[in-house]
Amino acid sequence: MEVAIVTVGDELLAGRTTNTNATWLCERLTENGVHVERVTSLPDRVGDIARVVNEYRAAYDAVIVTGGLGPTHDDVTMDAVAAALDRPLEEHEEALAWLTDEGGYTRQDLADGTAHLPEGARALHNEAGVAPGAAVENVYVLPGVPTEMKAMFETIASEFNGTRRYREVIRADEPESALLDRIEKLRETFDVTVGSYPGDVVRVSIESTDESTVEAAAAWLRERVERP
Repeated sequence: MEVAIVTVGDELLAGRTTNTNATWLCERLTENGVHVERVTSLPDRVGDIARVVNEYRAAYDAVIVTGGLGPTHDDVTMDAVAAALDRPLEEHEEALAWLTDEGGYTRQDLADGTAHLPEGARALHNEAGVAPGAAVENVYVLPGVPTEMKAMFETIASEFNGTRRYREVIRADEPESALLDRIEKLRETFDVTVGSYPGDVVRVSIESTDESTVEAAAAWLRERVERP
């Protein structure tokens, strides 16, 4: 399964808010064996969001959009997703009923537009906040507040599955350039994906869908590098 993540918010692009949602989602999806192919941050602009969502929903199995939910002037994500899918926004009776029955709100408590979702969407209830999310076709819309986003994602996590990948990391106390021949030999000997990441030491990442292959490749490399 291949997934794209779209995070929405002017504050992300201005550097005022750290994009922890994208990192957390990448980790959770990878745990489920899902390949994250894109992570894109966009401003609070309907046209930009709609264009990217429309492109990604055609290219990947699913698109997860976070941020910009609610009834305020800069909460435009639902409008943008509706535009991308060519569906009108409408008051979602199930979402509204959940807010009044389970959330403890009255209709008078809720600002206009709180429960407006794209036509035909499945409501994703917000157990940690107010604004509901939505699942429509292969697009999932989640809140931007991290606690709300995480709680909502866990209700749909089972819908994101793939082939699990196993990973081991070998730390080498050598220059990355000195390891090139052994990394190449590692790739030739084992059916694994290898990445190297320099820093105080070089971290060599070994991945495969077969756990025993990863273990064997890691053991082979450990015997052939200087370790800290």
